[in-house]
Amino acid sequence: MRLGIIGLPQAGKTTIFNALTRGDQPVTMSGGRIEIRTAVVDVPDGRVDRLVELFHPQKMAYAKVTYADIAGLEGASGKSGGEKKGISGQLLNQLSQMEGFVHVARCFENPSVPHPAGSVNPQRDIEAMDSELAINDLISVERKLERLVEEKKKSGGRDKAVIERETALFERFQATLSAGIPLRDIDLDAEQEKTLSGFGLLTLKPVLILLNLADGQTPPPIEYSHRYSAVVPLQGRLEMELAQLPAEDAALFMEDFGIQELGLQRVINQSYELLGLQSFFTVGEDEVRAWTVRRGASAWESAGAIHTDLQKGFIRAEVIGYADLLALGGLVEARTRGKLRLEGKDYVVQDGEIVHIRFNN
Repeated sequence: MRLGIIGLPQAGKTTIFNALTRGDQPVTMSGGRIEIRTAVVDVPDGRVDRLVELFHPQKMAYAKVTYADIAGLEGASGKSGGEKKGISGQLLNQLSQMEGFVHVARCFENPSVPHPAGSVNPQRDIEAMDSELAINDLISVERKLERLVEEKKKSGGRDKAVIERETALFERFQATLSAGIPLRDIDLDAEQEKTLSGFGLLTLKPVLILLNLADGQTPPPIEYSHRYSAVVPLQGRLEMELAQLPAEDAALFMEDFGIQELGLQRVINQSYELLGLQSFFTVGEDEVRAWTVRRGASAWESAGAIHTDLQKGFIRAEVIGYADLLALGGLVEARTRGKLRLEGKDYVVQDGEIVHIRFNN
């Protein structure tokens, strides 16, 4: 899972990046330069910890998420002389690789760090960033339509019916974006999603709006009702300082301030929900590991998440629920009592299930 942290200048993107990754990157301005910082973070999961207590494995591994702190977006595309400029190629390449965005919207006042627009207004800033992404998508869609027109004129190419279907789809996108609506708000069937695979349209990607608050600040009311989106408040500077403390000191500090969990867990949980992801587990004395798959993934697809050899040689999946395994006390007891289910390749794996793949070498 790759999530890009985006936002307008001085929104606190690097502060949030440090809070989520326990990093210590400098939070000074990038000066408009394109800068990409990435970090791979363990997804905190108490179920993994409990399974480790049960199996005492030699190794353990949480699911992973990659955060990218992306500087360089200005929220001003198309506002210079009415010309639609779009996002530069280098930056667009980075954004297109992300599975979703964490959009940091500034809510805090700080006279020593003036807002580029002269005032703090998170609703305005959210709309400005949405406009930035939408304008870039509109440029891409219009270029695609031009190519489809040229392709239709040629003979001996793709089936004309296929070209017509793509043209209708991209004309629909053009109308949607021109109306100021992100593409994730419209319904797409499986064939259309396949057509768009690898196209990299930015407003199709889920977005987590992260309200970057000052210490103790009450979140402002924000209107944002788009699909595959959520709004989460976070005291960015406080969360960064907590993340950088030793675990024992952080626990005491959180207790004093009544903080139940670090922002990392809340943001990841929301990100999983928006991206339609879930975790399943493989367990044993050698290793306990969490794996990430999309919700609705089959046993065969889940086998591929572990290793392609397991997918190619798939025979059956042994499956048991997390709570059932804990209640029984282990795999031996589960097998003895016939609680391990044998499922075929089309079985839909559920969140938190323990899965063992039987396969041909």
